[in-house]
Amino acid sequence: MSSSPRVGGPAAVPKYQRIAAALRQELRDAAHGPGGRLPSERTLAARYRVNRQTVRAALQQLRDDGLIVTERRGTRSAGPGPAPAAAPAPAPPAVAPDAVLVQSWLARVTVPPSLAALLGMRGGERTLVHHRRERGPAGQTLQHAVTYICPRAVAEAPELAAYRRAAAVRDEDPGPLDRWLDRAAREGRVAETITMTRSSRPVSAAAAGGLSVRRTLHDDAGRLLAVTDLSFPTWDRLTFHRDRAVSGFQVS
Repeated sequence: MSSSPRVGGPAAVPKYQRIAAALRQELRDAAHGPGGRLPSERTLAARYRVNRQTVRAALQQLRDDGLIVTERRGTRSAGPGPAPAAAPAPAPPAVAPDAVLVQSWLARVTVPPSLAALLGMRGGERTLVHHRRERGPAGQTLQHAVTYICPRAVAEAPELAAYRRAAAVRDEDPGPLDRWLDRAAREGRVAETITMTRSSRPVSAAAAGGLSVRRTLHDDAGRLLAVTDLSFPTWDRLTFHRDRAVSGFQVS
């Protein structure tokens, strides 16, 4: 039997994202048919040599993508069976053949220990997270950006007051958060680390690989405000352009 999968690698790619990518590949390979049970968190933690909090963060990504459902009896691949307690993202409507659908939503989640330490959070503490996903005409994910906001920034920024008051943020307007991030990027400091990944699996009709970007946002005093993890699962090449006069960056 082969040794357990390794989830190490460039520090820019969080372990939970690498685990999520490996589990996505298993689902694509039909290792777990619709409704089939996934291994327990304890089993996955042993397989990937990480703690259970990291596994939970990876499974949360798959829930956000609508690939798995967690119930009282465990986690199963999405398919026939009871509906999940809360749908992670709205189903994409029909779009024109060449259209790109953009979805945006908010959540409060716990994060892996390494990311929690980076954001100055205590173990088990939840933070505000913004998802932005671009889908192609066939429903495939072209780009998925997950931005984790430092709890201190949420507590201090006047623009984010609505999110502090809301019991559940999923249905809140992400506009105030987008505008705050744009302003913070103009006034503060942005750093990006880019990692290209390729699969070691045999070449198939749907080649695995893609691009990962970690973007950190600091205020003018150097304090971390937010961390954004971007994934471009279908990409195998990169053109990077960074312009301080323009908020953010462009990749193609």
